[in-house]
Amino acid sequence: MARAYGAVLVDLGVEFQVIGRSEASASAFEAEVPVRVVRGGLENVLRSAPHPDRAIVAVGVDGLAGAAVRLLQSGCARILLEKPGGLDDSQVRSVAEVSAATGAAVLVAYNRRFYESTARARRLIVDDGGVESFDLEFGERVDAIGSVGFPDSVLRRWFLANSTHPVDLAFHLAGRPVELDAQRSGSLDWHPSAAVFRGSGTTDSGARFQYRADWRTTGSWGLEIETRRRRLLLRPLERLRMVVDGVEDEVEPEDDVDQRFKPGLHRQVAAFLDGDDRLACTVAEQVENCAVYDRIAGYGSSR
Repeated sequence: MARAYGAVLVDLGVEFQVIGRSEASASAFEAEVPVRVVRGGLENVLRSAPHPDRAIVAVGVDGLAGAAVRLLQSGCARILLEKPGGLDDSQVRSVAEVSAATGAAVLVAYNRRFYESTARARRLIVDDGGVESFDLEFGERVDAIGSVGFPDSVLRRWFLANSTHPVDLAFHLAGRPVELDAQRSGSLDWHPSAAVFRGSGTTDSGARFQYRADWRTTGSWGLEIETRRRRLLLRPLERLRMVVDGVEDEVEPEDDVDQRFKPGLHRQVAAFLDGDDRLACTVAEQVENCAVYDRIAGYGSSR
């Protein structure tokens, strides 16, 4: 993710400093992005250099909250924090509390809110008078997960760490749940709280929804939205198709930015730099979302 952010910042013509912790990660960054990496880690750099006014935090899930809190304590006023913002609801809440105490803005970087496909879907939803219902699937490529080498602490919270990407998008477009019947069954060695997820409910916009995922099999992400006029198909999420009167059409993108960069990232970073937070997930919003996520995943809130 750090390299993906670096490519976007270079394209936007922004001067920036990169701080890395290990020689391996620093060298990997420099091999792809023409910017020198300062070695030694965030803590060492903050001891000897002025604090940044703005920062993008793109470390591992288990290090997100700590890095964000340290930046806030140093005086950083604006942070784009990689999703999900922390390892659990307690870590996310700690970031939110320090953010509120310092008056700084922390935005959790759910880049799928900024996809071209999402932007087109959002406009069609508004034109049609809102979402009537949606169907969400957040299957995972279980064979690939184990081969990447994620820490056990992250795997045990895999729904929050990864599956909330499509879940956040669905609730962003259709509203936060006010009624939720969350059902779970089974378990996996690396995710003991559940392996199969099914549920339904209603959002604060009145949209009815249902979701499903079975992590015992290799699945995928997909979102189908019903309005009064059409059905919107986001499967994969980067691509939008719509069905009107039984006829399915591809909605062509208006530019190629999501092909040239990691989808959604260019628009997200530009909005962050411009101070345009209309589409962003604030860390305070993420605290509220975590209460829903814990119910879906069966984690049990630490509140």
